[in-house]
Amino acid sequence: MTTEEPHDFYQEQRGLGPGSAITPTASDVSQGPLPKLFQPLKIRELTLKNRTVVSPMCMYSSQDGFATDFHMVHYGQYALYGLGLIIVEATGVSPEGRITSNCLGIWKDEHIEKLRQVVNFAHLNKSAIGIQLAHSGRKGSSRPVWHIQEYGRYADEAAGGWPQRVFGPSPVPFDEDSWTPQEMSLEDIRRVQQNFVDAAVRADKAGFDVIEIHSAHGYLVHEFLSPISNKRTDDYGGSFKNRIRFIVEIVQAIREIWPQEKPLFVRISVTDWVQQSEEIPTGGWTEEESIELAKILSDVGVDLIDCSSSGSSPKQKIPLGPGYQVRFSTSIKNEVPGIFTSAVGLITDPVQANNILEESKADLVFLARTLLRQPSFVLDAAVKLNVFAQYPHQYERGRNKTNYSFT
Repeated sequence: MTTEEPHDFYQEQRGLGPGSAITPTASDVSQGPLPKLFQPLKIRELTLKNRTVVSPMCMYSSQDGFATDFHMVHYGQYALYGLGLIIVEATGVSPEGRITSNCLGIWKDEHIEKLRQVVNFAHLNKSAIGIQLAHSGRKGSSRPVWHIQEYGRYADEAAGGWPQRVFGPSPVPFDEDSWTPQEMSLEDIRRVQQNFVDAAVRADKAGFDVIEIHSAHGYLVHEFLSPISNKRTDDYGGSFKNRIRFIVEIVQAIREIWPQEKPLFVRISVTDWVQQSEEIPTGGWTEEESIELAKILSDVGVDLIDCSSSGSSPKQKIPLGPGYQVRFSTSIKNEVPGIFTSAVGLITDPVQANNILEESKADLVFLARTLLRQPSFVLDAAVKLNVFAQYPHQYERGRNKTNYSFT
């Protein structure tokens, strides 16, 4: 009989863990340079074993903000399959900050323990793990996606009404007057900023390696940035300096309490994809403004800009195509020395992902829908890029010794 803890045998991985190149400087298969997708990256004191990242994706599978068994399995699979960094979905810093009543939360200490279990499993499998802190703003209190698909925009009485103004067992039916977004008071601003800080403290207690602040896609922080949504006339509206004040103050406050050895990311919509028009005379948030914001965020302690786009207006016109947002990561990387950037959006192929990195267009590749379809992306990428990568020791007997893939 052994006296080892059960996880020592059943969960903890050997070496650098799944998804790491077994030879750190060259491929065992090709004997050439190690593809950049499999090269480690150090940010502050955190070293990622490869450069693939699980992009935060809402899963709508929480109860009262608590992580559930679903989250252990969902994020656990990415740790087993070797992702270098896993970022947990948009997590509400307050109950009203959730997108839906089934979104994850971190607004109370009771949420910490279940999140810590997810973190521990990722660490046992040698994956770094982060969490995206979010407030949905005017896009909050909505039905989960599949509720909308099932019931339509205006749900029937049995579904409780959509959208719902108040979370809980007795949702308030849709009321157009009460649903109109209201401008935040200065007291509201201070309260929400403190919500972000308190959430960051809890994230550290749960053991997360990275925090990402969600400042994109038309949610609250992005609403302050974009002139489409920001109509304020005080110190938080109007000029570029005023519109960025909300996020800069949040970053400064979080950086004071977030351990200095741990990285801090910010996801932004680099552009609203909205041009000036008679209807929207100001136009939207622009790439040029994002570059200037990135410079300021770098100065106050942000390590990486996660470069996404859009979300502020139905008038947006997005030129969808493979890697359509990569140029944003490249421009910020080139214009803001010292900051890391990530590329995200329709990155679906290992060669495509590796080329983005090899051509210095980004430092990390964030993958979303691709990983929902193909959670084994990293191990499959190793085969395609001729890298001998470590597998979970439980799965080794499934490896094809001829081509290093699964049979």
